[in-house]
Amino acid sequence: MSRPVPPFAELLAQCTTSAVHLETRDVYAVDEEDQDLKSWRADDLAPVGDRSAWWGSFHDAVAEAVGRGVVVQRARVVSLPATEYIRFEHACTPRNLAAGEDVRWLPRGQALGLLLPAHDFWLFDGRLIRWHHFAGDGVHLHDELDDRQDVAEQTAAVFGAVWSRAAPHQEFTIS
Repeated sequence: MSRPVPPFAELLAQCTTSAVHLETRDVYAVDEEDQDLKSWRADDLAPVGDRSAWWGSFHDAVAEAVGRGVVVQRARVVSLPATEYIRFEHACTPRNLAAGEDVRWLPRGQALGLLLPAHDFWLFDGRLIRWHHFAGDGVHLHDELDDRQDVAEQTAAVFGAVWSRAAPHQEFTIS
């Protein structure tokens, strides 16, 4: 299982049908989001219509994949009341949508009975998992690839269960 992990864009470029992402943390400390987080705190987040201010390589990769017919979905399991980070993430989600990603939200209380994995993941074409390992404070530690078919089937089932309970971004409000 331990092998070099290609960049996200490369894994997405190899997809033919689907790429699904499950997020279960209430805080992420990701360096590349620092400036946007500061702008959001100052109520100065670039509007979605101003793509030149925020569009990046992640959005390019998603838009290219969606353009090829790949379904890209993200489900977020969140605690309520929401943390500052989740409120920020909610405010930035229209960017994901603009790239062609479909995003849903599930309050943690509605996830009772679901056996959620210990780590966030991307599942590519239902067969290759990219596990994300984070420290308790949300700092990204490393990623790991996993191609065990039984585990891929389990992660697909978990994602499907979360997705079926979750609300589309447009219907989910954070107060």
